[in-house]
Amino acid sequence: MRPTYGVGDPVVVERVGADEVRRGDVVLYGVPDRYGDDYVLQRVIGMGGDRVVCCVGATGTAKERILRDGAPLVEPYVDGGVADGLGRPYDVRVPEGRLFLLGDHRLNSRDSRAFPDDQGGTVPAEAVVGRVTGSYTGPVLLALLLLFGLVLLAGAVLLAIRARSVRRRPAELVQFWPDHFR
Repeated sequence: MRPTYGVGDPVVVERVGADEVRRGDVVLYGVPDRYGDDYVLQRVIGMGGDRVVCCVGATGTAKERILRDGAPLVEPYVDGGVADGLGRPYDVRVPEGRLFLLGDHRLNSRDSRAFPDDQGGTVPAEAVVGRVTGSYTGPVLLALLLLFGLVLLAGAVLLAIRARSVRRRPAELVQFWPDHFR
């Protein structure tokens, strides 16, 4: 999924049902017949009823575009701007209840294009475990800020308790004038 997500990058995955998946989502899914016990991150290009077509000329150039229902997809996330990279044109009508998925690193992705004989490379929508909502960077920074805030709050409470206990001590009697001046 480079450049969007690198190998080993931690990501936040929100559990979603098959009916909550949308075009353009990056999803985590598992298909044991294709990937064994591994789960895979890929982008939803087509859903049930969509027609996905690529690539006129199949030259692997950045000028190629994937068409969904006749409209070219704008894909700024694709590594190197290469729409396909395999050099094999395809024309898939996505069956209902299935998804056509592609990796963002099209030159090196074992995605729906690699399994054309299995219902056009599509994947059952029920195979989706969740949708990627971001990376851990945001939540980790938020947690660190929260922890820092709690440490500051604890320090302030301790200082307030200390100041209150110092203030409650009986005042020492200080004699400003000697007795013979009274």
